[in-house]
Amino acid sequence: MQEVSTQREIPDIKPGYIVQLKVEVPENKRRISIVKGIVITRPNAGLNTTFRLRRLVAGVGVESLFPLYSPNIEEIKVLDKKKVRRAKLYYLRDKMNALKKQ
Repeated sequence: MQEVSTQREIPDIKPGYIVQLKVEVPENKRRISIVKGIVITRPNAGLNTTFRLRRLVAGVGVESLFPLYSPNIEEIKVLDKKKVRRAKLYYLRDKMNALKKQ
């Protein structure tokens, strides 16, 4: 984990944060895709720590699971911090208006 932390800065991501990722597409190493969404969960498991990102694609909600220390993630940028009282925001599957404001 310390090796990966020295290669790029990993911000403290919590559920309710709206983040923007720059992800290398595994099929084509030269293309970088930008993914923006709200963090729903973040289970801690050491090096295998993941976070689930929910976003809207063409009006349809899409969830993606990303490993936090993945070498395919170029940059993680926190755009906004929403105040939440839960650790798992599964109720956002029914309500996705949090991202429509931006």
